Order: sequence, then C-alpha cells, then structure tokens
Amino acid sequence: MSYKVLAINPGSTSTKIAVYTDDEPTFTQSISHSAEDLARFSQVVDQFDWRKELIEKALADNGIKLSDLSAVIGRGGLINPVESGVYEVNDALIHDLRNARMQHASNLGGLIARDIADEIGVKAYIADPVVVDEMMPYARISGMPELPRTSVFHALNQKAVARLYARESDRKYEDLNLIVCHMGGGCTVSAHRRGRVIDTTNALDGCGPISPERSGSLPPGPLIKLCFSGKYTEAELMRMVHGAGGLMAHLGTTSVPEVLDRILNRDLHAMLVLRGMCYSIAKEIGAMSVALKGDVDAILITGGIAHSKRVTDFIAGHVDFIAPIYVYPGENELKALAENALAVLRGERQARTYVSEEYDDPARLNDTTHTSKLRDALLDSINNSGIARQFSAIRSYFRSGKQPKN
Repeated sequence: MSYKVLAINPGSTSTKIAVYTDDEPTFTQSISHSAEDLARFSQVVDQFDWRKELIEKALADNGIKLSDLSAVIGRGGLINPVESGVYEVNDALIHDLRNARMQHASNLGGLIARDIADEIGVKAYIADPVVVDEMMPYARISGMPELPRTSVFHALNQKAVARLYARESDRKYEDLNLIVCHMGGGCTVSAHRRGRVIDTTNALDGCGPISPERSGSLPPGPLIKLCFSGKYTEAELMRMVHGAGGLMAHLGTTSVPEVLDRILNRDLHAMLVLRGMCYSIAKEIGAMSVALKGDVDAILITGGIAHSKRVTDFIAGHVDFIAPIYVYPGENELKALAENALAVLRGERQARTYVSEEYDDPARLNDTTHTSKLRDALLDSINNSGIARQFSAIRSYFRSGKQPKN
C-alpha cells in the first residue's frame, strides 16, 4: 500500500514543508517570512492561521490535494518532557502547544498538522521533539539542587542519524552505543545507549559546547558578577547566552564558512576562536564517552557545520581514540518527520499517547474508577516485583491512563 505524508517544520523565519510519497519526496518548499510580516504578531501562536494559509496555498499552487494525504506530521514544540517516539496530536498536546512555557516557532508544527489532518479525516503526529528526556537520574544532578540538569537537544536529527547509521551498519539502533554530535546554530552532544539518550548537553540554556550563536557553559562566578553589574538587562544577558553568544560574540558572525574565509586571509583571531569552539565540542564528546563507560560503537557528527571538513577533522583529531567517526553533513528534519509518520502508517512503530500535567481529558475526570485503577496498578506491581517495576507501573498509568499489564 502506498502512503502520502505532509511534513511541516516551522522555523523562526521560514516554514519548510514536504510531501513524501512513501520514501520519496515529491514536493518540498521553504516559505520565507520577512521581519515585517512576523512583526505583525505579538506571540508566535498568533501566527497559526497565517502560516497554515501559506502552507495550503503552496500545496494548492503545486497541484497537491489535501484529500490525497494519509497523515500529517509537524515538528514537535516545547511541551512537557517526553520519551523518544511518535506522538499522535491529541487534545492534551494541543493544549500544551498553545500554552507552551516558551515561545518558539516549533510549537506551531503540531497545531497546524492537527488542523489540516482534521479537515481531511486523517491522523496528525509529532516526532522526537527537542524536549525528549531519557536521561539517567544521576545525570540530572548539578551542584545546586535549585538548578537540575535538563534534557533539551536536537532529538529529531540526532535520532534520525543514529537510526541511519544503524541501518547502514546492518544493526539495530537499540543494540548500539553511540555519541551523536549535532552542529548547527546551536550544538548538542548526546550519549545514546541502546536506543535511549541517557545524557546530553542542553542547547536551549546555553550549556555545553560553544556554538555559532550560543555561549556554551560559562564560569558561574564572573557570570553572576555580570548579572549584577547594572550594565545589562535580563533579556540582554539571555541574548548573550542564547542568540548572540559563541562565534557571534567573538567574531560578529554565525557563519562558519565566513570564519573559514577569514582564516584563509590570515585572521589569526578567527582561527583561535574557531579552534576554541571545536575543542569545546570535542571535550563534550569525551564527556559522553564517560556516560557510556567507554563502550562506544561510533561517534556520529551531523548538522550544517559538519559540511566543513576542516572543522570535523579538528574534532576527530581529539576524539578518534574513543571510537570510529562517521560524518553526516547537514540535517533533514522534513525527511526524519516523514520517516516517522510512515513507520506508524506501516505498522513498524506505534504512536504514543501524550499526557499533559496541566490538561485532563474531561472523560477521565468523570471516570469514577480513576483512583481504583491507580491503586490496582500499584498493588499488582508491589506484589509481583521490586521497586523498578513500581515506578514503571506508575509511569505507565499516568502516560496512558490504562493499567499496565503484567
């Protein structure tokens, strides 16, 4: 059976869309958004109708009928932390995307996907949002209990590249230990242990390596003094960490090709800063090898910056003693989204159910057996196994609303 999937990837200044007929892209387009157009909206969520209309117009102009689609999938937003997987866009997910804790264009992906899907009577999905959280409990501990380490990384592209490497090596992703490094405007480095990301750097808060637009981890003492210097507002300092840090702060550009051109013209400062960025990335790769206890099958380097052999060679020179290195330049989030939707349609993967901390399905609120179901789940767990099974039972109940099976 043949399937046709629409993939939607809203970004800060563009909306990228693609239609895949089975594994082949039959249409792709990047719809650019000017600063003037975006300035008309006070919040990102207010762009919903406008972006949706642009998508539908682009499809219609290219002779693509919505009624031919088998499913619609959007980029996941800043929702509650979730395990890796494909999630059907249900009412709870819609609620959290509309009321996300942070404004980000990716929050529109699931909203637009669901609206289009409802119009034609098919399912809408998101897959591997940046908030995928599979970290080990002790990896969350920082030196301050008020500031636990959190998982925010390029989950969609990292997971897609990891699965691609697994296919190419004729192995299962769930059988491999990998370190995956995504290098774009932000850089994240993660330890993938048998299909789960047990530790990762956090690109959203600026923790981890230096990147083109993010500061990476900073010495806390001088940073605190900067905060109380009276020279900067909170917004300005946040911008210095996320958006105007890294290469932008040092060199006034986020373009690695431009920095490389400067180096060719004997700009020694540009060379020093770029090497510093690469060195910080290499150090994080080394740290993730510790998370995997040195048992690393491969190091995978991906993202736009991976197009630069000079950058990847410098990093490899510091970490090739850990494991073989494979470079996958660029990122194809639309392809990754389409592949996830197709896997569900083909029965190769099962869509997960998203559960919100703030939203409750009215039907469940009126379910008088709610408490007894939870009690039975806990009692069965306690009677049949140890504490790990108890936690699994609790987690399964709250994520699905169903009593877990023995």
